[in-house]
Amino acid sequence: MIAKLLRAIIPARFRPIRYLENLVYNRVNGRIPQGPFSGMRYIRDSVGSAYVPKLLGIYERELTGYVEQACASRFPLIVDIGAAEGYYAVGMSLRNPNARIIAFEMEERGRTALQEMAALNGVASRIQIHEKCDCADLQAVLMHSDRVLVICDVEGDEEKLLNPSVIPALAHTQLLVETHDFVLRGVTERLVKRFSPTHEVRRIWQEARNHEEMPYHTLGTSLLPRRYLDWAVSEWRPEKMSWLWMEPRTMVNATA
Repeated sequence: MIAKLLRAIIPARFRPIRYLENLVYNRVNGRIPQGPFSGMRYIRDSVGSAYVPKLLGIYERELTGYVEQACASRFPLIVDIGAAEGYYAVGMSLRNPNARIIAFEMEERGRTALQEMAALNGVASRIQIHEKCDCADLQAVLMHSDRVLVICDVEGDEEKLLNPSVIPALAHTQLLVETHDFVLRGVTERLVKRFSPTHEVRRIWQEARNHEEMPYHTLGTSLLPRRYLDWAVSEWRPEKMSWLWMEPRTMVNATA
């Protein structure tokens, strides 16, 4: 209650989180220093997710091995649904210069930020930005390639959108999906059941973060409670969450 009151009273630029964001941005000189997208230049904000972990290169670090596997697979088409400011769309474009990237983002603010991020990193010509993505839109995109990676973060709409009975091309599509059981209870298990006949499915659990992952220390950071620093480097998730890495059995058998 007190925290909400303080947020209502204190302008954003004077809040501790803004201090930490500016500190990290300046220390890394606006470039991600580590992780799968090391070297990617970043804009001065994020859309709908925590900013500090992205700047530090620890954002969704649980997925690093799978991102590396995806990059090694050299997909000709990568589709990012719920792209926000473009952490994955721009990052994957940098790592996969021969791939075509299609990014869907419903929020105008997100699309504007994505355009800025793409231009900042010199990949604007390789990323197609679209607004909505319903089943018809996704089917139209997938039908043009038989080797596609779909990265999906749609706040619960994954159950409606990712349905092979409606979009047959999903049966041979590689997927990395953030699931949102806090929005739709049981959605992860239902997706596992839905894709298991055609895919090898792995569930990846979120790992804890703590203040020790903040590498930059100043008088300002020393005055902040450790729990606040824990929160700053976390990803602001409402509960322990997970992702699904789903490889088509046809691809697994081909590489076996």
